[in-house]
Amino acid sequence: MDFQLTEEQVLIRDMVREFVENDIKPIAGAIDKEHRFPSESVAPMAELGLFGFNIDEAYGGTEADAISYVLATEEMAKVSASHAMIMGSQCSLTGPIIQKYADEETKARILPGVVSGEKLGCFCLSEPSAGCDAAAQETTAVRQGDNYVINGSKLWITAAPQGAFFIVFAMTDKSKGVKGITAFLVERDNPGISIGLPEDKMGMNGSETCSVSFSDCVVSASAMLGEEGKGFNIAMETLDGGRLSCSALALGIAQSALDATIAYTKERIQFGKPIAANQGIQWVLVDMATRVDCARMLVYRAAAAKMAGLPYTRESAQAKLYAAEAATYVTQKAVQLHGGMGYTKSYPVERLMREAKLTEIFEGTSEVQRMVIAKHILA
Repeated sequence: MDFQLTEEQVLIRDMVREFVENDIKPIAGAIDKEHRFPSESVAPMAELGLFGFNIDEAYGGTEADAISYVLATEEMAKVSASHAMIMGSQCSLTGPIIQKYADEETKARILPGVVSGEKLGCFCLSEPSAGCDAAAQETTAVRQGDNYVINGSKLWITAAPQGAFFIVFAMTDKSKGVKGITAFLVERDNPGISIGLPEDKMGMNGSETCSVSFSDCVVSASAMLGEEGKGFNIAMETLDGGRLSCSALALGIAQSALDATIAYTKERIQFGKPIAANQGIQWVLVDMATRVDCARMLVYRAAAAKMAGLPYTRESAQAKLYAAEAATYVTQKAVQLHGGMGYTKSYPVERLMREAKLTEIFEGTSEVQRMVIAKHILA
């Protein structure tokens, strides 16, 4: 595997790095403190093509490769995991489904708006009784003539208040289990959609997360994405990309915490010398740096497999598992090495530690990733 970045990949990385430093960093702490969606960032992000990853040029997308996408996600997450989450939900969960499974009329109508940031999408899979067990869907879609009537509730929906459309997974035939799940495109102006209040989360507070309920919500049969009964397959396929996105996000958090801690330990003077001069501190920094580098290798490997058109379920699960747990370890050590200041909001490591924890939970918990990996290594 060639770990040398191409000229285009370097240009994308540096473009995003400059953008987040100038435009995102000044508001990153405030949106977390205020639990506020950064609406002022959407248009500038779209202008840079940050919602166009994984979307064909025919619809305004960039068609940049998977390595470029994880580089962009890492750079975004270094400064604001909330922004990285907003970008990732469009680039890895919603846009790709529309592009692959919607009809041409729908793609032409929806995808340019996704790329421009005018139409943010929401991935609606999790339910009160169907978290890790995604097959336990209770939301139903009942056929009535040329329409389907959707009833049910979804949880943990990213960007729900801003969503212009929802990709909803519902049971069209409960007797068939996972083979009875179907995916639908439900647009915001459909009657019967209700958005709950944003969850009061530990971190990533700039990315609002809400419940979404559907009550006698009628959609045309043409709103079906893919074939009836293939929804579970679509969801699992999509989550491979989602986990790759999450792993890059976790990597960015970990790298940011490492960078901040190296700088702090060089500046912090105790007993007449920087604390970085102490071997005990150095060894902790070495462990942090090594875990970040290992995470990066796994993330890039998964991205390379995706670029090559190879199956990458195991690779994306391993990347997410390791990067998420590395991010938690590294941010906790970062707070520890910052001492009392690390426990305050004066330094960003406090926020990074809160953000890191979510990476072990969303898009499948670490326990679920171990289940996925075990299935592959024991096959």
